[in-house]
Amino acid sequence: MRLVTIQPESGQDGGLLSQRVAVVLPSGGLLHLVALAQLAPDCLAEEIDSLDLATVIALDPEGASIRRALAAAKPKALEEAAIDPHTVKLAAPIPRPGKVVGVGYNYLEHVREQGLDKPARPVLFSKFANTVVADGGPIRKPAGTHALDLEAELAVVIGRRAHAVAAGHALACVAGFTVANDVTARDWQGQAAALGPGEKGDGQWLRAKGSDTFLPLGPVLVTPDELDAVAGAGRDGRGLAIRSWLTKGSGPTAGQEVQMQDATTSEFIFGVAELISIISVEVTLEPGDVILTGTPSGVGVFRQPPVFMEPGDLVRVEVQAIGSLTNPVVDASGHAPAGSPAAAFMAAHN
Repeated sequence: MRLVTIQPESGQDGGLLSQRVAVVLPSGGLLHLVALAQLAPDCLAEEIDSLDLATVIALDPEGASIRRALAAAKPKALEEAAIDPHTVKLAAPIPRPGKVVGVGYNYLEHVREQGLDKPARPVLFSKFANTVVADGGPIRKPAGTHALDLEAELAVVIGRRAHAVAAGHALACVAGFTVANDVTARDWQGQAAALGPGEKGDGQWLRAKGSDTFLPLGPVLVTPDELDAVAGAGRDGRGLAIRSWLTKGSGPTAGQEVQMQDATTSEFIFGVAELISIISVEVTLEPGDVILTGTPSGVGVFRQPPVFMEPGDLVRVEVQAIGSLTNPVVDASGHAPAGSPAAAFMAAHN
Protein backbone atom coordinates (compact mmCIF):
# COMPACT_ATOMS: atom_id res chain seq x y z
CA MET A 1 0.00 0.00 0.00
CA ARG A 2 1.14 3.51 -0.80
CA LEU A 3 -0.08 6.54 1.17
CA VAL A 4 0.47 10.26 0.60
CA THR A 5 -0.31 13.54 2.30
CA ILE A 6 -1.85 16.14 -0.01
CA GLN A 7 -0.99 19.78 0.53
CA PRO A 8 -3.90 22.13 1.26
CA GLU A 9 -5.36 24.00 -1.65
CA SER A 10 -4.49 27.66 -2.15
CA GLY A 11 -6.33 29.82 0.35
CA GLN A 12 -6.54 27.19 3.07
CA ASP A 13 -4.69 27.70 6.33
CA GLY A 14 -2.03 25.08 5.61
CA GLY A 15 -2.33 23.46 9.02
CA LEU A 16 -2.23 19.74 9.68
CA LEU A 17 -6.03 19.46 9.60
CA SER A 18 -6.12 20.74 6.02
CA GLN A 19 -3.49 18.24 4.85
CA ARG A 20 -5.53 15.28 3.67
CA VAL A 21 -4.27 11.71 3.53
CA ALA A 22 -4.88 9.65 0.39
CA VAL A 23 -4.14 6.14 -0.79
CA VAL A 24 -2.49 5.61 -4.17
CA LEU A 25 -4.54 3.30 -6.37
CA PRO A 26 -2.87 0.86 -8.82
CA SER A 27 -3.79 3.24 -11.64
CA GLY A 28 -1.85 6.05 -9.96
CA GLY A 29 -4.95 7.97 -8.95
CA LEU A 30 -5.19 9.38 -5.43
CA LEU A 31 -8.18 8.49 -3.30
CA HIS A 32 -8.85 10.63 -0.23
CA LEU A 33 -9.46 8.45 2.81
CA VAL A 34 -12.79 10.19 3.40
CA ALA A 35 -13.87 9.18 -0.11
CA LEU A 36 -12.82 5.62 0.66
CA ALA A 37 -14.80 5.77 3.91
CA GLN A 38 -17.89 6.84 1.99
CA LEU A 39 -17.47 3.90 -0.39
CA ALA A 40 -16.91 1.39 2.43
CA PRO A 41 -18.59 2.82 5.56
CA ASP A 42 -18.48 -0.50 7.39
CA CYS A 43 -14.68 -0.44 7.24
CA LEU A 44 -13.77 3.21 7.78
CA ALA A 45 -15.40 6.15 9.54
CA GLU A 46 -15.53 9.50 7.74
CA GLU A 47 -13.79 11.06 10.75
CA ILE A 48 -10.58 9.62 9.31
CA ASP A 49 -10.49 12.71 7.09
CA SER A 50 -9.52 14.83 10.12
CA LEU A 51 -6.47 12.70 10.92
CA ASP A 52 -2.91 13.22 9.75
CA LEU A 53 -0.93 10.24 8.50
CA ALA A 54 1.01 9.81 11.74
CA THR A 55 -2.28 9.44 13.61
CA VAL A 56 -3.73 7.12 10.98
CA ILE A 57 -0.82 4.72 11.32
CA ALA A 58 -0.80 5.03 15.12
CA LEU A 59 -4.41 3.82 15.17
CA ASP A 60 -3.83 1.11 12.58
CA PRO A 61 -0.10 0.42 12.05
CA GLU A 62 -0.63 -2.22 9.38
CA GLY A 63 -3.37 -0.34 7.55
CA ALA A 64 -5.77 -3.24 7.95
CA SER A 65 -8.91 -1.08 7.93
CA ILE A 66 -7.81 0.76 4.78
CA ARG A 67 -7.03 -2.54 3.08
CA ARG A 68 -10.46 -3.93 4.02
CA ALA A 69 -12.13 -0.81 2.65
CA LEU A 70 -10.24 -1.07 -0.63
CA ALA A 71 -11.26 -4.72 -0.94
CA ALA A 72 -14.91 -3.99 -0.09
CA ALA A 73 -15.41 -1.12 -2.53
CA LYS A 74 -16.10 -1.73 -6.20
CA PRO A 75 -13.03 -1.09 -8.38
CA LYS A 76 -14.97 1.17 -10.74
CA ALA A 77 -16.22 3.26 -7.83
CA LEU A 78 -12.68 3.63 -6.49
CA GLU A 79 -11.42 4.95 -9.82
CA GLU A 80 -14.37 7.31 -10.25
CA ALA A 81 -13.74 8.81 -6.81
CA ALA A 82 -9.99 9.18 -7.34
CA ILE A 83 -8.29 12.44 -8.27
CA ASP A 84 -5.56 13.00 -10.83
CA PRO A 85 -2.19 13.24 -9.02
CA HIS A 86 -1.14 15.99 -11.43
CA THR A 87 -3.88 18.28 -10.06
CA VAL A 88 -2.52 18.42 -6.50
CA LYS A 89 0.74 18.97 -4.68
CA LEU A 90 2.03 16.51 -2.13
CA ALA A 91 3.35 17.41 1.27
CA ALA A 92 5.92 15.19 2.95
CA PRO A 93 4.11 12.00 4.02
CA ILE A 94 4.79 12.93 7.67
CA PRO A 95 4.96 16.74 7.50
CA ARG A 96 5.76 17.24 11.22
CA PRO A 97 7.49 14.16 12.62
CA GLY A 98 7.82 14.10 16.38
CA LYS A 99 11.40 12.84 16.14
CA VAL A 100 13.87 12.35 13.34
CA VAL A 101 16.82 10.15 14.26
CA GLY A 102 19.68 10.17 11.79
CA VAL A 103 22.32 7.47 11.41
CA GLY A 104 25.86 8.30 10.31
CA TYR A 105 28.42 5.97 8.73
CA ASN A 106 26.02 3.13 7.87
CA TYR A 107 27.48 2.18 4.46
CA LEU A 108 30.94 0.64 4.42
CA GLU A 109 32.09 2.43 1.24
CA HIS A 110 30.98 5.76 2.73
CA VAL A 111 33.07 4.96 5.81
CA ARG A 112 36.04 4.03 3.64
CA GLU A 113 35.86 7.18 1.51
CA GLN A 114 36.40 9.13 4.74
CA GLY A 115 39.34 6.99 5.86
CA LEU A 116 37.47 5.82 8.96
CA ASP A 117 37.12 2.47 10.69
CA LYS A 118 33.87 0.54 10.57
CA PRO A 119 31.81 1.70 13.57
CA ALA A 120 31.04 -0.75 16.36
CA ARG A 121 27.75 1.02 17.08
CA PRO A 122 25.57 3.35 15.00
CA VAL A 123 26.47 7.03 15.12
CA LEU A 124 23.20 8.82 15.90
CA PHE A 125 22.11 12.44 15.54
CA SER A 126 18.80 14.29 15.44
CA LYS A 127 16.94 16.52 13.05
CA PHE A 128 13.68 18.35 13.73
CA ALA A 129 10.38 19.06 12.03
CA ASN A 130 11.63 22.45 10.80
CA THR A 131 13.92 20.62 8.38
CA VAL A 132 11.15 18.79 6.52
CA VAL A 133 10.15 19.87 3.02
CA ALA A 134 8.21 18.00 0.36
CA ASP A 135 9.16 16.78 -3.07
CA GLY A 136 9.59 19.92 -5.16
CA GLY A 137 10.09 22.20 -2.16
CA PRO A 138 13.14 24.47 -2.16
CA ILE A 139 16.25 23.78 -0.11
CA ARG A 140 17.47 27.07 1.32
CA LYS A 141 21.23 27.56 1.48
CA PRO A 142 21.95 29.60 4.62
CA ALA A 143 24.13 32.63 4.09
CA GLY A 144 26.78 31.33 6.49
CA THR A 145 27.70 28.07 4.74
CA HIS A 146 29.71 27.50 1.58
CA ALA A 147 29.63 23.69 1.59
CA LEU A 148 26.06 22.42 1.21
CA ASP A 149 25.94 18.72 0.40
CA LEU A 150 23.37 16.02 -0.46
CA GLU A 151 22.79 12.60 1.12
CA ALA A 152 20.34 10.13 -0.44
CA GLU A 153 18.76 7.95 2.27
CA LEU A 154 16.09 5.36 2.89
CA ALA A 155 13.82 6.65 5.66
CA VAL A 156 11.87 4.42 8.03
CA VAL A 157 8.53 5.59 9.45
CA ILE A 158 7.58 4.12 12.81
CA GLY A 159 4.06 2.69 13.17
CA ARG A 160 4.04 1.28 16.70
CA ARG A 161 5.50 2.61 19.93
CA ALA A 162 8.93 1.05 20.38
CA HIS A 163 10.73 1.00 23.72
CA ALA A 164 13.65 -1.35 24.27
CA VAL A 165 12.27 -3.59 21.54
CA ALA A 166 14.26 -6.70 20.61
CA ALA A 167 15.68 -6.78 17.08
CA GLY A 168 13.60 -9.88 16.35
CA HIS A 169 10.40 -7.93 16.97
CA ALA A 170 11.51 -4.53 15.66
CA LEU A 171 10.15 -4.81 12.12
CA ALA A 172 6.64 -5.03 13.53
CA CYS A 173 7.15 -1.39 14.55
CA VAL A 174 7.70 -0.25 10.94
CA ALA A 175 4.74 1.42 9.22
CA GLY A 176 6.63 1.93 6.01
CA PHE A 177 9.45 3.55 4.11
CA THR A 178 10.01 6.78 2.23
CA VAL A 179 12.86 8.69 0.57
CA ALA A 180 14.99 11.32 2.29
CA ASN A 181 17.75 13.78 1.41
CA ASP A 182 19.80 14.46 4.54
CA VAL A 183 21.10 17.88 3.48
CA THR A 184 24.27 18.80 5.37
CA ALA A 185 26.41 21.93 5.68
CA ARG A 186 29.82 20.26 5.60
CA ASP A 187 31.79 23.28 6.83
CA TRP A 188 29.54 23.61 9.87
CA GLN A 189 29.82 19.85 10.36
CA GLY A 190 33.60 20.24 10.48
CA GLN A 191 34.60 18.10 7.50
CA ALA A 192 38.22 19.01 6.73
CA ALA A 193 37.69 19.02 2.95
CA ALA A 194 35.02 21.71 3.35
CA LEU A 195 36.98 24.05 5.60
CA GLY A 196 38.92 27.07 4.43
CA PRO A 197 42.02 28.45 6.12
CA GLY A 198 41.32 29.16 9.78
CA GLU A 199 37.81 27.67 9.66
CA LYS A 200 36.47 25.21 12.20
CA GLY A 201 33.28 23.25 12.44
CA ASP A 202 30.67 23.69 15.14
CA GLY A 203 31.91 20.74 17.17
CA GLN A 204 28.52 19.05 16.78
CA TRP A 205 26.03 18.57 13.97
CA LEU A 206 22.92 20.45 15.09
CA ARG A 207 23.20 23.43 12.76
CA ALA A 208 24.88 21.42 9.99
CA LYS A 209 22.03 18.92 9.86
CA GLY A 210 19.12 20.75 11.48
CA SER A 211 18.73 24.02 9.59
CA ASP A 212 15.40 24.86 7.95
CA THR A 213 14.60 22.82 4.79
CA PHE A 214 17.49 20.39 5.34
CA LEU A 215 15.28 17.28 5.03
CA PRO A 216 13.36 16.74 1.80
CA LEU A 217 11.10 13.77 2.60
CA GLY A 218 8.65 11.77 0.48
CA PRO A 219 6.90 11.65 -1.83
CA VAL A 220 5.03 8.58 -0.57
CA LEU A 221 4.90 6.18 2.38
CA VAL A 222 5.32 2.61 1.09
CA THR A 223 4.31 -0.22 3.39
CA PRO A 224 6.78 -3.12 3.83
CA ASP A 225 4.66 -5.63 1.90
CA GLU A 226 5.07 -3.53 -1.25
CA LEU A 227 8.74 -4.51 -1.31
CA ASP A 228 7.83 -8.16 -1.86
CA ALA A 229 7.56 -7.44 -5.57
CA VAL A 230 11.16 -6.17 -5.81
CA ALA A 231 13.66 -8.89 -6.67
CA GLY A 232 16.26 -9.22 -3.93
CA ALA A 233 14.50 -6.81 -1.57
CA GLY A 234 13.30 -7.61 1.92
CA ARG A 235 10.58 -6.14 4.06
CA ASP A 236 13.36 -4.57 6.12
CA GLY A 237 14.26 -2.28 3.22
CA ARG A 238 17.42 -4.12 2.21
CA GLY A 239 18.21 -4.74 -1.45
CA LEU A 240 16.90 -1.45 -2.87
CA ALA A 241 18.89 0.69 -5.28
CA ILE A 242 19.64 4.14 -3.88
CA ARG A 243 20.97 6.95 -6.07
CA SER A 244 21.37 10.71 -6.31
CA TRP A 245 21.99 13.27 -9.05
CA LEU A 246 22.94 16.93 -9.12
CA THR A 247 22.27 19.42 -11.90
CA LYS A 248 24.55 22.42 -11.48
CA GLY A 249 23.38 25.90 -12.31
CA SER A 250 26.83 27.11 -13.32
CA GLY A 251 30.28 25.77 -14.16
CA PRO A 252 31.50 23.29 -16.78
CA THR A 253 28.62 20.84 -16.23
CA ALA A 254 25.87 23.47 -15.98
CA GLY A 255 22.49 22.09 -16.99
CA GLN A 256 23.70 18.48 -17.04
CA GLU A 257 22.31 16.00 -14.51
CA VAL A 258 25.39 14.28 -13.04
CA GLN A 259 25.04 11.14 -10.95
CA MET A 260 26.57 11.42 -7.50
CA GLN A 261 25.61 8.22 -5.65
CA ASP A 262 24.80 4.70 -6.84
CA ALA A 263 24.51 1.90 -4.28
CA THR A 264 22.02 -0.49 -2.70
CA THR A 265 20.66 -0.73 0.80
CA SER A 266 22.14 -4.25 0.96
CA GLU A 267 25.30 -2.40 2.00
CA PHE A 268 23.85 -1.35 5.37
CA ILE A 269 26.24 -1.95 8.26
CA PHE A 270 23.30 -1.82 10.69
CA GLY A 271 19.94 -3.02 9.37
CA VAL A 272 16.57 -1.47 10.11
CA ALA A 273 15.64 -3.94 12.85
CA GLU A 274 18.99 -3.49 14.57
CA LEU A 275 18.73 0.29 14.39
CA ILE A 276 15.24 0.33 15.91
CA SER A 277 16.38 -2.01 18.68
CA ILE A 278 19.47 0.04 19.53
CA ILE A 279 17.76 3.44 19.36
CA SER A 280 14.70 2.38 21.33
CA VAL A 281 16.67 1.32 24.40
CA GLU A 282 17.02 4.95 25.50
CA VAL A 283 14.89 6.86 22.99
CA THR A 284 11.29 5.65 22.84
CA LEU A 285 10.04 5.77 19.27
CA GLU A 286 6.45 6.82 18.59
CA PRO A 287 4.20 6.42 15.53
CA GLY A 288 5.21 8.94 12.89
CA ASP A 289 8.82 9.18 14.05
CA VAL A 290 11.40 8.87 11.28
CA ILE A 291 14.74 7.08 11.18
CA LEU A 292 17.22 8.07 8.46
CA THR A 293 19.30 4.98 7.72
CA GLY A 294 22.46 6.63 6.42
CA THR A 295 23.88 7.52 3.02
CA PRO A 296 26.19 5.63 0.65
CA SER A 297 29.44 6.87 -0.84
CA GLY A 298 29.58 9.55 -3.51
CA VAL A 299 28.54 12.64 -1.58
CA GLY A 300 30.04 15.92 -2.69
CA VAL A 301 32.49 16.65 0.09
CA PHE A 302 34.65 13.57 -0.56
CA ARG A 303 34.96 14.06 -4.30
CA GLN A 304 38.11 15.42 -5.93
CA PRO A 305 37.52 18.32 -6.14
CA PRO A 306 34.56 18.60 -3.74
CA VAL A 307 31.15 19.33 -5.28
CA PHE A 308 28.72 21.42 -3.24
CA MET A 309 25.19 22.63 -3.90
CA GLU A 310 24.62 26.27 -4.74
CA PRO A 311 21.52 28.40 -5.39
CA GLY A 312 20.35 27.54 -8.90
CA ASP A 313 21.18 23.84 -8.64
CA LEU A 314 18.65 21.01 -8.79
CA VAL A 315 19.11 17.87 -6.69
CA ARG A 316 17.35 14.52 -7.11
CA VAL A 317 17.51 11.46 -4.84
CA GLU A 318 15.81 8.14 -5.46
CA VAL A 319 15.16 4.83 -3.74
CA GLN A 320 13.97 1.90 -5.85
CA ALA A 321 10.30 0.90 -5.46
CA ILE A 322 9.55 3.99 -3.39
CA GLY A 323 10.14 7.07 -5.55
CA SER A 324 12.29 10.11 -5.98
CA LEU A 325 12.61 13.62 -4.59
CA THR A 326 13.57 16.60 -6.75
CA ASN A 327 14.35 19.87 -4.98
CA PRO A 328 15.66 23.21 -6.21
CA VAL A 329 18.39 24.94 -4.23
CA VAL A 330 17.77 28.60 -3.45
CA ASP A 331 19.53 31.31 -1.45
CA ALA A 332 18.59 32.37 2.06
CA SER A 333 15.88 34.69 0.72
CA GLY A 334 14.33 31.93 -1.42
CA HIS A 335 15.63 33.00 -4.82
CA ALA A 336 17.49 31.12 -7.56
CA PRO A 337 19.46 32.81 -10.36
CA ALA A 338 17.36 33.57 -13.42
CA GLY A 339 17.68 30.89 -16.09
CA SER A 340 19.14 28.32 -13.70
CA PRO A 341 17.81 24.75 -13.44
CA ALA A 342 16.32 25.59 -10.05
CA ALA A 343 14.54 28.70 -11.37
CA ALA A 344 13.18 26.78 -14.37
CA PHE A 345 11.96 23.97 -12.10
CA MET A 346 10.17 26.38 -9.76
CA ALA A 347 8.57 28.24 -12.65
CA ALA A 348 7.25 24.97 -14.04
CA HIS A 349 5.93 23.66 -10.73
CA ASN A 350 4.36 26.75 -9.15
